[in-house]
Amino acid sequence: MQKVTIIGLGLIGGSIGMALKAAKLKDVEIVGHDKEPSASSKARKRGAVDKTEWNLLTSVSDASMVIIATPVLAIKEVMQQIAPKLSEGCTVTDTGSTKVNVLEWAKEYLPPSVSFVGGHPMAGKEESGVEHAEVDLFRDRTYCVIPGKDAASSAVKTVLGMVETLGAKPFFLDPVEHDMFVAGVSHLPLVMSAALVSATAKSPAWNEMARLASSGYRDVSRLASGNPEMNRDICVTNRQGVIHWIDAMIQELQDYRRLVSECGEELGKTFISVWETRERWLKGVHEHLGAEASAFAEIPKASESFTSMIIGDRLARRSRSLMEATEKKGEGKPWETPKK
Repeated sequence: MQKVTIIGLGLIGGSIGMALKAAKLKDVEIVGHDKEPSASSKARKRGAVDKTEWNLLTSVSDASMVIIATPVLAIKEVMQQIAPKLSEGCTVTDTGSTKVNVLEWAKEYLPPSVSFVGGHPMAGKEESGVEHAEVDLFRDRTYCVIPGKDAASSAVKTVLGMVETLGAKPFFLDPVEHDMFVAGVSHLPLVMSAALVSATAKSPAWNEMARLASSGYRDVSRLASGNPEMNRDICVTNRQGVIHWIDAMIQELQDYRRLVSECGEELGKTFISVWETRERWLKGVHEHLGAEASAFAEIPKASESFTSMIIGDRLARRSRSLMEATEKKGEGKPWETPKK
């Protein structure tokens, strides 16, 4: 019996558990731990885990895989605490929204006998808590995979197997690139959402304005309803990236201020241009997956891979082919920063 431990039974951890349970994996036991007893109780009732352990160290003892699904700053403390109890060969992964600091903590605190493979599912909702977890939360969503430098290939394959079981699409990234990219497309939106609420609610006329706020305001301010602790941790651990994109947005707002002030032909052209850009994005015109997409197009089913914690021959062959192809082109392994 293989033991998979999920630490943090909120929206993400709960959804991972539900997806793994729905896959009806043979000889796999899903064990959950959360510092809040109520979250553990809800996770059991929702069928996100087979059982829960109130003691963190007991929960990871003899685990083949540990998934840390807590707010980012909590990951450091979790790693420090569980390190002495991790079994040799254990695969440790996380779901944190930033990666540079997380990989540094893994290298510092986790024993060399285990492998760390960072993860970040690009999926979520403004609601938090396991009561909002969904079995299909990750289906067809990008799942960033950022292995540690010393991660065993078998551990990378194990995480890929989990990603496939969740129905997500794996995407290898360098941790620095990851943090800068998500700062623009994920973290900037949450800061903008919060800033919109701050700017409007500070108005002396807010009581009257609030009655007029409808779908547009609700859509743009949605992310301000996200977990405050998680949002704070994102900004703390990705400060430079978030500041970079805030500065870029300030410049854009200055440009829009000028355009609105002038009310000339350029204003209309700008709105047309951004409309076209967003439509292309919605249709997936931006995608250029190339060789990497085809290499992972035939990841074996969960019954062939994740259950045994070692992905089967087909994925192993395709993984080797991908590695060899990228190395021949001088790009290094798919989880390393490409050589310039």
